[in-house]
Amino acid sequence: MATSNPTETPDVSGSGYSPGTLARRAAQALRFWRSDSDTPAPPVVVSFGQLTDRLKRYLSSADVARVKEAFKVSDAAHLGQYRKSGEPYITHPIAVAELLAEWKLDAAAIQAALLHDVLEDSGMSKHELVQRFGPTVAELVDGVSKLDRLRFDSTEQQQAESFRKMLLAMARDVRVILIKLADRLHNVRTLDAMAPDKQKRIARETLDIYAPIAHRLGLNALYRELQDQAFARLYPLRFHTLRKAVLSARGNRREVLGKILDAVRKSLAQAKLKAEVHGREKTIYGIYRKMEEKRLSFSEVLDIYGFRIVVASRAECYQALGALHALYKPVPGRFKDYIAIPKVNSYQSLHTTLIGPFGTPVEFQIRTKEMNHVAESGVAAHWLYKEDDTSLSELQSRTHAWLQSLLEIQNQTGDSTELMENIKVDLFPDKVYVFTPKGKIVSLPRGATAVDLAYSIHTDVGNKCVAARINSEIQPLRTELRNGDVVEVVTGSVARPNPSWLAFVRTGRARAEIRHFLRTMKREESIELGERLLSQSARQLEFLLVDVPAARWDALVKNAQAKDRDEVLADIGLGRRLAAVVARQLMLPVSGEAGDSLSEKTRLALAQAAPVVIRGTEGMALSMANCCSPIPGDAIVGHMRKDQGLAVHQADCANAQRARKADPERWLDLQWAEEMSGSYSVNLDIHSLNERGVLGRVAVAVSEADSNILNVRVDDDGSELALIHFKVQVRDRQHLARVVRSLRRIKQVTRVARARSIKSAVDE
Repeated sequence: MATSNPTETPDVSGSGYSPGTLARRAAQALRFWRSDSDTPAPPVVVSFGQLTDRLKRYLSSADVARVKEAFKVSDAAHLGQYRKSGEPYITHPIAVAELLAEWKLDAAAIQAALLHDVLEDSGMSKHELVQRFGPTVAELVDGVSKLDRLRFDSTEQQQAESFRKMLLAMARDVRVILIKLADRLHNVRTLDAMAPDKQKRIARETLDIYAPIAHRLGLNALYRELQDQAFARLYPLRFHTLRKAVLSARGNRREVLGKILDAVRKSLAQAKLKAEVHGREKTIYGIYRKMEEKRLSFSEVLDIYGFRIVVASRAECYQALGALHALYKPVPGRFKDYIAIPKVNSYQSLHTTLIGPFGTPVEFQIRTKEMNHVAESGVAAHWLYKEDDTSLSELQSRTHAWLQSLLEIQNQTGDSTELMENIKVDLFPDKVYVFTPKGKIVSLPRGATAVDLAYSIHTDVGNKCVAARINSEIQPLRTELRNGDVVEVVTGSVARPNPSWLAFVRTGRARAEIRHFLRTMKREESIELGERLLSQSARQLEFLLVDVPAARWDALVKNAQAKDRDEVLADIGLGRRLAAVVARQLMLPVSGEAGDSLSEKTRLALAQAAPVVIRGTEGMALSMANCCSPIPGDAIVGHMRKDQGLAVHQADCANAQRARKADPERWLDLQWAEEMSGSYSVNLDIHSLNERGVLGRVAVAVSEADSNILNVRVDDDGSELALIHFKVQVRDRQHLARVVRSLRRIKQVTRVARARSIKSAVDE
């Protein structure tokens, strides 16, 4: 029986390993340890002569000569240096270069692999590298050298910053991360010489950071080995226990698997299909993760073994599928067509699970030789580095687009922790595939919503979406999408993102775009509110902002350590600075300017301050307090909360009165503008007879009064009376009075009262 991966697959026929051409190349490149060995085997030391022989198969003689020159420089730089294992240090860059050669990367990448440690270990500068090997090689070496200094076991912020640098380096040139992944693979293979604590640190960051990136780039063989190598070091007891269980199961199932193999080969031959049939064994870490996620015992994990069928063409994939389904019964719901709809990393294959002899479920993967090569080598499969994007293959184009999206998200966020949160969504994909009305296929993370789809189409579509038509039916934006849904995004000209969207979006791009918009809008609204508050404080001091000399503004901005005047105004609107204090500072003359300080008249004016006018258009810089839910017409006061803007309370709110006594400097008298806009929530307690249909009548009465119900809760203790708590939207006190009159007309209603939340001011 042939095997595409000696790590995963036993030869159930008993003839030993005999991989096919493509599988042999992948296996030799990645050097998986035999799964029946006791510990991961150390890699064979590769000589530069062996590397050169491999390079001559696909590089020109001129390129090979340039690689030899890079080797000479690297060999001289590492002369006398040894690894922890005792081997000469030069064996490490040679091993990294050999892995890249198996992926058939270009000469620049091979040179950079050989030179990737010279900036750290010798006196050679980046400028010297540019002069000797050109700017491309120098940039690759510099990028990898910077990644080598990253450490992921530090504080969360430092870890996020390191992660950001790595992703941005990858976005600039994917070869940087390919070299780094090869470097990491060789390092984890030789971890035994390291101290136990260092082994665990390296294993953890390999599992958390590097393996997911390898998976996202489609480097599946590399991804699997990184996982198993890391798992063996992190949890050695679990690793060895599972390995023994796999070996035992392998012996027990040899007869069954051999019977399946013979039957499959015979069935494919009868269908006149020339196919390679490879055995496939799930990795140790894959088994462990499935046991953890589904809470299974080892005996309950039935799909440890499977088969991979490699045929010549796409059409033959489906013919082979028909032959298999005629041979064994398929398990309903376990068929996946990744050929028609490839995975996000361009993986293509047909997956089906069949009930084999003795009721054993067996998974089959069916693909072409090209698909098999891409499945093992991913983005590194015949990677071409061209300046013109039109020359890239579909796989390379998808990866290129994803890498460029990293830069877009970075530009939107600027925050390392937020970037890490967004990108990790894309590094652990569990995809759902939906269709646009024009039939375009869009892949999104499982659990994604119409908002995620909207932002994947265009930022403006996401920012203006108001609803979604899913399979021709209008659905809320938070509706989770399912495979095969046809989704049309409905937009509105005045719509804008809602902060609540952050609670249900799944893609990093959507999250970054929403936060960027909200930050921008909040800043603009905060600047506007801050200018109004400062203008009012200035009038109280009997001067106008337009009359303030530029020199005073410059001095204020400098003393406040702000970037510009807008930042000072935004800080006022967000409650970080007090308008009254800033106004006083603007009254003070600067050096070289004639003028007096504040007069006694001005101080008296402060005590007789006019209320700040609230228009209802202040946006996110202003909020209505939950504890008292003020509406236009109520007497109101305002609390300047640090970093949260202005909170509006009713003047007689007990929470507000108590907090104002404790910190009067942050409280302002407010008044509503004559012309108000928007709707405001208010809580109502409705006492009624506990009769059938009362709730419906109340809802109708609220609707007839042109109000909207936001929330409802009923207290029913089984007595003749019931208490209904409503939160409704009104425009002002007059509108509220109309709603109350409408409710009181219901004969079952005995009392209607405006209620207040028990939530305290400090919790807002």
